Amino acid sequence: MHCVGPGAAPVGTPRPAGGGRLLRCVAVETDVELLGRLRDGDEDAFVALVARYQGTMLRIARSIVPTQAVAEEVVQDTWMGVVRGIDRFEGRSSLKTWLFRILVNRARSAGARERPSAPIDVVEHAVDPGRFDGSGSWREPVAPWADEADRRVDAAALAPLLRSALDDLPDRQRQVVTLRDVEGLSSEDTCAVLGISAGNQRLLLHRGRSRLRTALEPRMGRP
Repeated sequence: MHCVGPGAAPVGTPRPAGGGRLLRCVAVETDVELLGRLRDGDEDAFVALVARYQGTMLRIARSIVPTQAVAEEVVQDTWMGVVRGIDRFEGRSSLKTWLFRILVNRARSAGARERPSAPIDVVEHAVDPGRFDGSGSWREPVAPWADEADRRVDAAALAPLLRSALDDLPDRQRQVVTLRDVEGLSSEDTCAVLGISAGNQRLLLHRGRSRLRTALEPRMGRP
């Protein structure tokens, strides 16, 4: 139940004497409830799921395929696959994880970006080694970005730079960072969606975040 305004009361509750304000409460269905309706052929349930996940799916697809147009085609194809295969969903994962896994598989099949990626055995410095002293400590302490960030950067101006920096990440790093930091998935769900191990997910996330930090630091007022 989602409510708006002070003085909560279900929809249809008579207004109290004296004109007191009532809160309009609207039931928000869970994915499980929408899934049940979808299996029963309820088209409104499908519309609700599309409204809930379409934007996220487009962003995830765009992190894998080369253009927005291809991302839109992949998302549309994914929804068609979901409708055709909904009875095969066994509930071993959340509906969201299952949906995103189908999306990622179809996006990869449609043609992931062809960018060179470093072999797994090549050492990649996540941060410039010159920023550490002989003992391995930071030459200059690194301040958290959240510290007075609003005074150091205009978020609207930063957004295009962040998008560009994300696009420049190696494919797997970009996908992990998108799922974890843009869409807010847990590490477990990210591993399930991308089909990677927990250790690999941590490594890709660390390297991706470090690359982003290096790209964004000049605009954040940091060396």
